[in-house]
Amino acid sequence: MIEIKKLEKLPSNPTINWGFNGYETDTIFVVSAIEMNNTFEFSLREKKQQYKKIWETSPDDITELNEIIEQGHSFGAYEEDELVGWLIAEFREWNNSYYIENILIDEKFRGQDIGKQLLKKANREARNLKCRIVELETQNTNYPAIKFYQRAGFALTGINTKLYNNSTETALYMSFDVE
Repeated sequence: MIEIKKLEKLPSNPTINWGFNGYETDTIFVVSAIEMNNTFEFSLREKKQQYKKIWETSPDDITELNEIIEQGHSFGAYEEDELVGWLIAEFREWNNSYYIENILIDEKFRGQDIGKQLLKKANREARNLKCRIVELETQNTNYPAIKFYQRAGFALTGINTKLYNNSTETALYMSFDVE
């Protein structure tokens, strides 16, 4: 049985044994921008396109994630005391938001609603902190994540076309109001 509890620290890199870290999809969102005079407009449309992204979590990544975890607003999913997933987030006082930096689940445990459980815990944390919104960023190419976040109540709230070096990827910001 999976238990969701506060994440204290990552003493090592558990993702080494978590299988495929990334995503693979046959659909992406294409971002178009139209700029005229002093106005601009973005549009998103679904496009059938194969896309695969793999990433590794480096020791520097673990150090950065631990700095966020130290704030005390992150959660881990545990099976028999073994970390099998996480939601790493921070409270941003300057704009009264709860920002989800990273969600990752061990490949063997994906599709078991662990992400959903972690988001519920995050929502509760954001309410306890009296945040106005929960927000995150993902890529237009990460169609499965976007659909997952939409089912969880997130809406598209912003775009950054210059965040990534890869010209195929556009940063999509999503959030939901805390009730």
